[in-house]
Amino acid sequence: MALTREAKREIIAQHALHETDTGSPEVQVAILTRRIEDLTVHFKTHTKDNHSRRGLFKLVSKRRSLLDYLKRKDINRYQALINKLGLRK
Repeated sequence: MALTREAKREIIAQHALHETDTGSPEVQVAILTRRIEDLTVHFKTHTKDNHSRRGLFKLVSKRRSLLDYLKRKDINRYQALINKLGLRK
């Protein structure tokens, strides 16, 4: 299941810092999280799809580096994003 334009616009609207924001770490992490969730559902039925699994690992790594950057720059924004997306326990 691919991320549609409408779904992507909705994610951007929810996490944007200002009107024309599409590239802030919050928006990028939210989009990556949605793609990771979609791939996780895909792997429940396609357990041997190792080529897509590699893509999943790359997405997780990219999200991790963006979260590390955000944590370094502004811990309050990092905490708010983690809570909003439900990424930590």
